Parts: sequence; C-alpha cells; structure tokens
Amino acid sequence: MDLQQRINAFVKLGDFLSQFTKEGIKKKDNIPHNDLFFDGFNHQLKLAHEHNGWFKKENILFALEGWSNQLNNKLINQWLEKYQFKIETPKTIAIIMAGNIPLVGFHDFLSVLISGHHVLVKQSSNDKHLLPFLAKYLEHVEPEFKGRIQFTETKLEKFDAVIATGSDNTARYFEYYFKGNPSIIRKNRNSLAVLTGNESEDELKALSEDIFRYYGLGCRNVSKLFVPTDYNFDAFFKAMYDWNPIIHENKYANNYDYNKAVYLMSEFKMLENGFLMLKEDESYSSPIATIFYEHYESKEDLKETLQEKNEQIQCIVSNGFVNDEIKFGQTQLPNLWDYADGVDTISFSLTIC
Repeated sequence: MDLQQRINAFVKLGDFLSQFTKEGIKKKDNIPHNDLFFDGFNHQLKLAHEHNGWFKKENILFALEGWSNQLNNKLINQWLEKYQFKIETPKTIAIIMAGNIPLVGFHDFLSVLISGHHVLVKQSSNDKHLLPFLAKYLEHVEPEFKGRIQFTETKLEKFDAVIATGSDNTARYFEYYFKGNPSIIRKNRNSLAVLTGNESEDELKALSEDIFRYYGLGCRNVSKLFVPTDYNFDAFFKAMYDWNPIIHENKYANNYDYNKAVYLMSEFKMLENGFLMLKEDESYSSPIATIFYEHYESKEDLKETLQEKNEQIQCIVSNGFVNDEIKFGQTQLPNLWDYADGVDTISFSLTIC
C-alpha cells in the first residue's frame, strides 16, 4: 500500500465524519459504505456517553467535526510534504492512549498508519467505543489496512516502538518498562492564557471555549491565567457567562461544589460566579471548575518564567505575547502539524526502520 492509498483512505474517513457535526447528525449521499456504518457509528456515540459521563454528545461531535475538517487532501498533503516516506518493511508501533477527551489518541493513530507502519492500540477504558469502529471503516475503504490495525486490552507484546501518554506518575513506569524500545513518553502538561486587560469582548468569549470545552479536561484546555497586577476580572466573568448552563450538569456541578467547599474550609481567597472559580495559585494544573491565576509585572520577566516552565506547558493563548501562541478560542482546534508536547510523531515513526 503506497502513501497515496493511505491518504485517500483517511480522506474518505473525513468525509464519513462530516456527517457528525455540532449542528447535528445528517446522513449524506455518496459516502462509501454508509449503509453499513452510519447507524452503527451513531450507536457508538450513544454508548460512549453512557460509558463515560464526561463524553457529552456535544463534545464528541465537536471532536468529530474537528477531525473531519482536517482529514482532506489539501491539509493532509500540506502536513506531509516535508517528509520522505521510504519505509520498506513496516514495523509495529504500540500506542497507549489517554481517555480524558474523545479520540484524544487519534493523531498518534493517524501518524503511525499514514507513515506506513502497523499500529497496536491499548485504549483507555474511558474511551473505547469510537476508535475501533472508525478503524473498521478504514479497513473497508482501504482493505490493505486489514492486518495493520490491532487493539488489545492485555499486556502489550510484539511491538518495535511505543507512544505512551499518561500522568507524571505513569510516565515514570512507562520510561522504565519501555527503556529498551524507541519511545515517545508524554507526561502532564497544561495550557495557559496571558491577558493584558486590553482584550476585546470577542477575545474573552473565545477564551471561554478554551476553558470550558470538554469540561477543561484536555491538556490544551486553559487551566491557568497570567494577568497584570491591577487586572479587573469583571470583563472576564462577563465573557464567561454564556457557559453558565454547565453548572446544571451533575458531574461538573459535583466537582464545583466539592472544590468550593475545600477552598472555603481552607479559607483560601477566591473569586467565583456560580459556575467557575478563580484562585490565585502558582500551580499550572487546576481542578475542574477552577482556574488558577497569577499576577505579572513585566512581560519580559513572564516570558523568562514560562520558558523555564516550558516542559509543563502545552499551549500559550495570547495576542502578541510569543511567536508560537494560540489565538483565543483555538486551543481545541489544532492542525495536523500541531504535535502534542511539540514532539513530531511522523518523524519518530519514520526513524523506526
């Protein structure tokens, strides 16, 4: 199977996913194997939410629409044009996936297969319904994928390299267990926003998407704010207001109530609006329904601080602060070439010969 066949298969997968969007689910004509897969995948969405209450249908559809928008000929070829694909003997790359947001491991899955290797997937128990079904679709639109995709719930065996995503604690286990294999081991990372007080209402409303999408569970969700010493949070809270219905969702509300009780009993100072709490804290990883913040006096000093903390940071949301910043509202809409932790999984895959 050559590269163009692999690209064509993922483009067809993108077309299939285009039927599942935030605006609704609508069956289209001329989608290959749609009679076999459309209703079945719709059922998988239901199962995914029933199995994991954090996987609200709206959020699953948001993820699917994002992937549909990326899986087209133009963007895939733009992504891959700088690489040389010369794999003569495919290897097996194992992927240990996280399960914090829907299809969070799909980019690794795509990178390994598009490179020409075989993939062995160990999914999180929190997200086990969607990807196997999409893998079956790939095998139908491109039969040569059959035998190249394997899922396992047991111990990983017979692989040549590994990509593993987990917490700082599990990363230490991964590093020990896979020390004899080429590997990418990902640890905890968090995203932050740098505000100046000059943001427009539209920018702050866009920031609310970076904060609340997926309930803040993703590493690309903003969990920390850096604000000037005299920053007034009134405009910030006003811009967050459209997300207030989130407090009526039980899992989120339970976390909000619990964390608020902890802060009050500990006599921590905080700001809150009934569905989001702001707590001054030097940590980068905040609990659900909470955003940590710190004040800064100098942008240059802040840049130095963030550079020192680079290994803890996934994204920086700002306007004119750093070169590789993310625009407000865009953290959960990465491009194909936006690699997690800045580690190029295509280059990694192409070195496994």
